[in-house]
Amino acid sequence: MSVVLEKKQRDSVIDEAEVAILDGIPVTCQLTHRFTEGMYIREIFMPKGTLLTSRIHKSNHPFVISKGKCQVYDGDKVKELQAPYTGITEPNTRRLIYIEEDTVWVTFHITDKTNLKEIEEDILINRENELIEDKQKFEDFHKTCVLENVFSNKTLEGRKI
Repeated sequence: MSVVLEKKQRDSVIDEAEVAILDGIPVTCQLTHRFTEGMYIREIFMPKGTLLTSRIHKSNHPFVISKGKCQVYDGDKVKELQAPYTGITEPNTRRLIYIEEDTVWVTFHITDKTNLKEIEEDILINRENELIEDKQKFEDFHKTCVLENVFSNKTLEGRKI
């Protein structure tokens, strides 16, 4: 029988994990951004042994794990997800993810925008972890983790991203 945690309890567990992760060494996870007419596609490569948390999304959207295997805690229980896998992220989902094998996770978002900051404002909930005292350390850690951004769409040349 699974015990579903309330959102506040889920966030507490994941907040504590973020504090522990912050004491480690940042791992670079390459992001590839693709744009089609009406859609933003975000692909992240996460190396084996990585422990990370997800951002919180405002709306539901599909995701695909095209490579790898990971353990995912979503506030309900830990689930093993292995490629090939297709799922739906529901609004307000927040995850703690342990990468067992190099993993490629792709999300799909309906939007006509191509500016990443604008897209993030539209699709993500901005939430601060109150347990992290050094906010600058957290920002620097996050920037290092997503340092390698690749834009893959020749139709966007010359457009502000």
